[in-house]
Amino acid sequence: MSIAMLLDMAVDGFGDRIVVGSREGGISAERLRELSVAGAAAIRDAGADSVVYLAVNGPAFPVAMFSAARAGVPLVPVNYRLGREQLDGLLANHPRALGIADPSQAEALERAGLSVVSPEEWMRSLAASANIDEDFDDDAVDTDAPAVVIYTSGTTSAPKGVLLRHENLTSYVFGSVEFASAEETDAALVSVPPYHIAAVANVVTNLYAGRRTMVLEQFTPEQWLDTVRREEITNALVVPTMLARIVESDADKSVPSLRNLAYGGAPMPAKIIERALRMWPETGFVNAYGLTETSSTIAVLGPDDHRAALASDDEAVRARLGSVGQVVPGIDLEIRDFDDRVLEPGVTGRICVRGDQVSAEYAGVGRMVDERGFFDTRDQGYVDEDGFLFVGGRVDDTIIRGAENIAPAEIEDVILRHSDVLDVAVVGVPDDEWGQRIEAAVVLRPGAAVETDELRAFVRDSLRSSKTPDRVVYWDELPRTETGKLVRRHVVERLVGQDRSAKV
Repeated sequence: MSIAMLLDMAVDGFGDRIVVGSREGGISAERLRELSVAGAAAIRDAGADSVVYLAVNGPAFPVAMFSAARAGVPLVPVNYRLGREQLDGLLANHPRALGIADPSQAEALERAGLSVVSPEEWMRSLAASANIDEDFDDDAVDTDAPAVVIYTSGTTSAPKGVLLRHENLTSYVFGSVEFASAEETDAALVSVPPYHIAAVANVVTNLYAGRRTMVLEQFTPEQWLDTVRREEITNALVVPTMLARIVESDADKSVPSLRNLAYGGAPMPAKIIERALRMWPETGFVNAYGLTETSSTIAVLGPDDHRAALASDDEAVRARLGSVGQVVPGIDLEIRDFDDRVLEPGVTGRICVRGDQVSAEYAGVGRMVDERGFFDTRDQGYVDEDGFLFVGGRVDDTIIRGAENIAPAEIEDVILRHSDVLDVAVVGVPDDEWGQRIEAAVVLRPGAAVETDELRAFVRDSLRSSKTPDRVVYWDELPRTETGKLVRRHVVERLVGQDRSAKV
């Protein structure tokens, strides 16, 4: 089944409902289908075998996604913040693509020899030619083909193209959302860029539910809060760094329409989510954990779980605020050691998953699953006795100090409890004696000042001395992606560079 059929179902169920954009002047389901038919015709006329989208999020993005699906070619949303070398290398993989790009990005597509239109030109041309009666043979579309190709963020290595087939995305939708379950007045605000899996997932799930979706192109706490009130947003998605900025903002934080707030993409500091829960007690919070390779969410910590953890005196229950919840239906999960033995509850290992929504497929490589169909996420974690999953960071992030494996997230959690610390990254830096030494890059709150010995003692009080940072440096900000993921290799590179400079 093609994801374009999700749009056809929406037209049959609630065709006149606004599903994209603002309340005034948004796009109805029926009009979205008209535009997608016109877009599919334009793609076929161009002889394109894919659609590269190199622009900020907006109404042109879902139109491009469903146009590509109806034409039987994949959509390739590209990170517009990539450097020239990475961007040119990525675009070289799509020499016959139709390009949709912001004017500031058009040069990159032209260098690659691709035809390019701006999102505004794309929408204007489709609006002029859209005709719902144009006949397209849905049977001609290979529903086993890739619907979307998303390049991983490259936080630890070069970006890899993840192939998400129609079956992966529709399986995710059917397992996560009930058709037409949203009220006509429901509206979702999405604050992630189009090249993130959450942007793709929100297009298809909100449409299937019948919920209007709009995006915030440039995030500030004030803009986000104002949009929630003005557009009467009922559901929203943010990354942890955004929620932290909202919580700590001096702006008016009243959001009377907001019923559900989902967050994910990076670890959430406990003190931030606790403050948010107390600030908006009527809002249901959802922590969603997933990967590009799994078509988005595979585990959820729901509103009731959040409230129960916040109110509990049981330390084990309260600790679940730091979990990502329990796996969603259709997903099998195992925690394994490096010899592929399945581990008991409470023991940390590699998170491995399988299910119809799990793609685990890379362009030019194939599916990276074992003989039983399990995909190794390369994330570390454990499940408690009740099946709550705790994620402890990437396997590749593990610090090996004197033959001891140390998880950076454990140390970061402690440092973030210090009242003067705003952000922190803990990494392993090459060391002749220990193999790696532990170093921490810390961002302090404005006006705060903390002695290094005080901060190291703060860590030592909670963890043993072998997990205390050997060095602490203070930066104005950490290198993070737009979705809040820490780019650890950049932290290591900068720390090593600072160390060398200090020795000169």
